[in-house]
Amino acid sequence: MRSNRGRHRALRSAGALAGAVVCAVLAAGCGIRTTSVPVDAGAAPSRVPCSMSAEDVSTEALKGIPVQIYLVCASQLVTVDRTVQVHDDAKSDRVQVAQALLDELQREPADDERQAGFSTTVSATLRISAARRGDPATTLRLSEQPEDLPPQALAQIVCTYAESESLATDGTVLLGGPGNYAPRGYLCTSETKSRPNSVPTLGALELP
Repeated sequence: MRSNRGRHRALRSAGALAGAVVCAVLAAGCGIRTTSVPVDAGAAPSRVPCSMSAEDVSTEALKGIPVQIYLVCASQLVTVDRTVQVHDDAKSDRVQVAQALLDELQREPADDERQAGFSTTVSATLRISAARRGDPATTLRLSEQPEDLPPQALAQIVCTYAESESLATDGTVLLGGPGNYAPRGYLCTSETKSRPNSVPTLGALELP
C-alpha cells in the first residue's frame, strides 16, 4: 500500500512539474515577462526642451529672408529660425535690417515654440534708429538706454545683431540710447549665451 501511495504522489508531482513547464513555455512564446510586482510604463515622452523639429517649420517660414534670432529657453539663449520681410532695395539699409530683427525678437513665440520652452524678454515698445552725428557709422541707437534694458533682453538683441555681418564689426555691436551718451561696444560670448544676465561691454566710445 505504501508503495502505491508513494507512486501516486510521484505521479502527481511529475504532472504538476510538467504543467508548470508548459505554462512557462506558453508565457515565453507569447512574449510575456512574468513579474511579481506591477509595472508602470509611465507617461508618454514629451517634447525635448529648447528643440524644434523640422515639422514645426510652417510654409510661411519658407517666404522671405531666413535669419536666426536668440530667444530665452531654460535660462539660456538659444537660436530659433525665422524669416524677415525686407525689400530688396532695403537689404543694405542697416537700420531696416536691425528693425526687422528687433520685430522678430518682440514677437510672442508661436505655439510650438512656447511648447518647447521659448520666450522673449524684449519689450514691444522698443525702437531703433540710425547713428547720430559724431557716432561711428556702425552705431545703432535704441529708444532706451541699453544698460537700462533687462539684461536678458539686451543679451537677446546683442547676440542676434552679432550674427549679422551688416550690424556687427568683428563681433562687436555698437549700441547707444536716446540720451546724449556715447555708444558702447557689446559682445556676444559663449558666457553670454549660457548666462544672459551679463553682457560684456567694451565701454563707452570716445566721440569727437
